[in-house]
This record gives sequence, structure tokens and C-alpha cells, in this order.
Amino acid sequence: MYYVPLYANHFRLDAFLTRVVGLRSRSEWERMIKLGLVLHKGRRAKPSQRVDSGDEVTVLPVPDHVELLPRADIPLDVVYEDAAMVVIDKPAGLVVHPAPGHEQGTLVNALLARFPALRDPTGALRPGIVHRLDKDTSGLLVIGKTAEAVTALQEQMKDRSVQKRYTLLLHGRIAEEHGLIDAPIGRDLHNRQRMSVRADGKPAQTSFRVLERLGDYSLVDADLLTGRTHQLRVHFAYIGHPVAGDVVYGRRKFPPGLKRQFVHSRELEIRSPADGTVHHFLAPLPPDLTHVLDLLRRAERPAAVPVLPSGDGQDQAVPRLRREAAEADD
Repeated sequence: MYYVPLYANHFRLDAFLTRVVGLRSRSEWERMIKLGLVLHKGRRAKPSQRVDSGDEVTVLPVPDHVELLPRADIPLDVVYEDAAMVVIDKPAGLVVHPAPGHEQGTLVNALLARFPALRDPTGALRPGIVHRLDKDTSGLLVIGKTAEAVTALQEQMKDRSVQKRYTLLLHGRIAEEHGLIDAPIGRDLHNRQRMSVRADGKPAQTSFRVLERLGDYSLVDADLLTGRTHQLRVHFAYIGHPVAGDVVYGRRKFPPGLKRQFVHSRELEIRSPADGTVHHFLAPLPPDLTHVLDLLRRAERPAAVPVLPSGDGQDQAVPRLRREAAEADD
């Protein structure tokens, strides 16, 4: 339960929740209000309804499950499958699992259409999900096909026996050829939707090596040694080289052709709970990201020196330039 402070007098309800309560984005709060999970003075309200100082606003518990509808129309690029796990190459733009404000149309909905046995009878929102990729991050993701497999895969994540490597394009030319970012990460104290480097945060380590320098950008290969929320984006922003296309932790300037954050989960090494075999997977950069690199590489090439045509045109060109120079000297 929250009470509207004096400075929030006459705010819209959704604006009050976003700016004063925090925790969620404005669109998520708007969705919760429409679902009847936010009460203003004990009654359901609209997102646009105005609040007065001293008003009581109640946020009801969010259900821990929704009806998960299979979506066969969402394509899945399955890289590998056995009795215990599935590895997919996730496209950018696809949310991994349902959350307030985005309950359907997720990777989980697509997985349920392809693998109906994944459905959890308790209605859990994340059946089979072992780890996540941001909506706008593409690349390799592993899913456990049974509860036992999920537990086994998560244990590998915890003991750091899983290798997860990413390709990123960063702002600025990194001077070092390789490095280790060792900086703890926690929830941002001023914006609960963001993470930040904090002394009291959880340990977080990212190693990296520079693959290529392209103008004002650096293409890097990064190895996640821990798995904190937004770790790569937070760590590289912390050292002054935010991820290109990242509007949360980065800069508004995008390189030519880029329409999302340049983060790709390109390599995964993991042991299957089915038989203990260690598998190594690679996912090439998708076309939208290779296109960006092509544009940057073209810009790096020196411009061709124009060749003057032979004959009278060339013979007359040099004396004319000389005459102009002589006249200027006078």
C-alpha cells in the first residue's frame, strides 16, 4: 500500500506508480492497472485517473502464473535437441518468458507448441527456462525439457562449468587487446528497472578481447564468468564503452544500419544431463548485425583517388592549376 506524497499531487495514476513507486516500466504499470491489480482508494481505476496527495494506492500481488497459450506461428531455430535439453538460436525481438505487460507471444509460448511436455501443471511462467537473453539480444539459449534437467543445467551455471561467449559492438576504441572487468552488480538505487555497479552488489566478472576496431567502435568477444542481470551492458558502460544500440545504458547515437543493441550470444559449451556429454555450439552473427559491420568496414577504407582522364583534358588541367597558383602568389 502506498500514499500519494504532496509533490505527486494530481499526477496520473500510471505516472505516480512509475515515478514514485518505481519497480516497473510505465507500460507494465498501465497493464497492471487495466488488469485490476492496482486500486485507487479501494477501487479499480484507469491509468489516466488523477491522484491527490494523501490518496491510498494499493498494488495487489501479481499472479505467479497466467494461462500459457501455445503459439505454433512463432518460428523456432532449433540447433540441438536430446532427451534432456533443447538449444535454440533466438532471434532479436523475442521475449523469453511472460511478464507483466507481456503475457503472450513469448519464446515460452513457442516452446509449448513445439514441446507440449514442457508445460508445468502448476502454471509456472518459465517452464524449461534455465537462463535468459534480453529481448533485443540474439543467439544461443538452452532449455531444459524436464524439471530434473532444468535443475542439472542450473547447477552447471552456478558452478561456472558452462561457457557462454558473446559478440558485441562497443562505443569507442578500446586501447587494450584484452581485459577482465571485475565489478559487483546490484539494482540501481535511483531506478529499479536498471542495474549498476555497486560496492554491495553481487560479484560479477566479464573477460573480453578486442576482435576489430572500426572507426569509433570496437568489436569484442566477451566471456561471461558470472551471470548477473544485464551484466555485459552494465560492465561495458562502466568502463566507458557502452554497447552500441543500448538505449538504457548506452548512447543515443547508433552506428549506420543498427536498429537494436549489438549483443549476440554466439558460443555455448554445456554438458547434457541426458548422458553427460559436453556439447559445443556456435551461432553466426545474424544478417542485421553483419550488415552494420559491413557498413563500418566500408567507411574505414581510404577513398579512391580520382584519376584524371587522358588526352587534352588532362594536359589542360595541370597548367590551369599552375596559373591559378601563380595568380594567387601575385
